[in-house]
Amino acid sequence: MSRKGRRMIFKTAEEIELIRENCLLVCKTLAYVGSMLKPGLTGEEIDTKAEEFIRDHGAIPGFKGLYGCPSTLLVSRNEAVVHGLPSKEQVFEDGDILSIDCGTYMNEFYGDAAYTFCVGEVKEETLQLCRVTNESLYLGIEQAVVGNRVGDVSFAIQNYTERVHKYSVVRELVGHGLGKSMHEAPDVPNYGRRGQGPVLKEGLVIAIEPMVNMGRKEVRTLRDDWTIVTKDKKPAAHYEHTIAVTKDGPDILSNHELIIEEIRKNPNVIPIVREQAVS
Repeated sequence: MSRKGRRMIFKTAEEIELIRENCLLVCKTLAYVGSMLKPGLTGEEIDTKAEEFIRDHGAIPGFKGLYGCPSTLLVSRNEAVVHGLPSKEQVFEDGDILSIDCGTYMNEFYGDAAYTFCVGEVKEETLQLCRVTNESLYLGIEQAVVGNRVGDVSFAIQNYTERVHKYSVVRELVGHGLGKSMHEAPDVPNYGRRGQGPVLKEGLVIAIEPMVNMGRKEVRTLRDDWTIVTKDKKPAAHYEHTIAVTKDGPDILSNHELIIEEIRKNPNVIPIVREQAVS
């Protein structure tokens, strides 16, 4: 969905706190889902549990019904990059990686975050893809400061994943502004040039979400018109934070530590935590 020509909407401190409440609920939902992941579980089962959890906390699922989305979660398995639809036929297996994306809507604002879960005995090369993708997220966030441009965020992600680690950034899918709409201006690509794109100003809230393929960058959409997979069928990873640009630097409104804390208790899931980047 293109947002070219739309103006950026800057948030007040009070509005940023409402978005933070949503983003924290998203991460609590992902933590809850992560605590139960295991081989044999289905996408339908975790989707049902996630919707119950969100509604029990006074919010509504942010994705369900949006653009016709039929589910609370988007669960993308292995070569699926994003937008995978959870179903009873989607049975998790030992060695899977699952990019789980979630949104909430509460008090007139949205929240959005995603995390890739590694289930069972995942191959080391796939774990490394997840580590690098996760690290690139934080490198992008570090560039989200007043006076920088979107391209500075984009370049940091692309440089680390493609130049340093020889993976491929997906071109067709991007991060986005967030607020009273799930998708606002500006687009936040995971590739680009330093000094290019819209200027980042105080009060801007954006979702930064690297989507990185182990193999080639090309993707295609399955017949369900939702699930986007790598053309070469190699794995892809996806991590997402929503952040606010402030005069004191980027403020991460979501919290992956909530997720990591829960999955450390689950012997069926390998947590992906931030490592020291090599620039």
